[in-house]
Amino acid sequence: MAFALHRRTINFFNISQRIWSRGIAMSSPNLQKALEKLEKNPYFEKYAHRIAELQRTSPEEFLQRVENVERSEEAQRRARVSPPDTRQFSSVLNPKEPRKEDVSVQDKKLEDILKLDLVKDKDASEIQTIWEQYHRNKHVISAIIPADQYAAIKEKMNKYPTFLFPLPRSQGYEFIMCQSYSHSIHFTPLLAFQVHKENAPECLTMVHYTELQHKDIVLMRGEYDKNVLTGQEAQCLANQFQMYYGGKDETKSQLLQTFTEHPDKFKHMDLVSQLENISL
Repeated sequence: MAFALHRRTINFFNISQRIWSRGIAMSSPNLQKALEKLEKNPYFEKYAHRIAELQRTSPEEFLQRVENVERSEEAQRRARVSPPDTRQFSSVLNPKEPRKEDVSVQDKKLEDILKLDLVKDKDASEIQTIWEQYHRNKHVISAIIPADQYAAIKEKMNKYPTFLFPLPRSQGYEFIMCQSYSHSIHFTPLLAFQVHKENAPECLTMVHYTELQHKDIVLMRGEYDKNVLTGQEAQCLANQFQMYYGGKDETKSQLLQTFTEHPDKFKHMDLVSQLENISL
């Protein structure tokens, strides 16, 4: 997977201090503090309309979730665990049954994108050229993955279905969660997850199409929300996914294992260090 990864000069968490006064009835001082912290998040404005929609349609659920965020942060302070607290993810992001969004993704077939009859006599290199040209001017990301490499990626997806990636932004780093299900990967902003939990909207969905594995290739297509990500940012997330799940770097493999098996020992700034140390 050949994605261009762009580095940026980062000003770590230069967050303006603002107070959220949206006319919400507060049930406790802790809730007031939690709302203020939520509004201070540098990415709050990007998801404000979705947060407001939850507030409007389910005010009690909204207040409960905000209070849960405050309780989680208080637990982190007592335990001296650096946020984000990965322990909250395991019970929500490893469901036994797929979400309805996952089911719809699994219904996607390669034949809906590519006329398989027209490529049945073509070799892998010819199909790669067709796939790249087809997506050249579209608002998606794409890649051709050798079948044996994808087998290794899929093994890690099954073993480590949930992870976290830092995304460089002008304000600092925004953390994006990913969840693997079958042959797809779903990316969700951490802030959106804190408010919406398992119903958080996705900003990027990558699907691996395995119909041409007999030609020793797997096709990948990623669709992203242009209101949340640029094409370059979507590529950055896909590139990080490839490095952690498709690479052989022992440090990255250890981070995957720690996140899944020992979340209390996981340090999110290790992910930032890994991204900053990439040799271009």
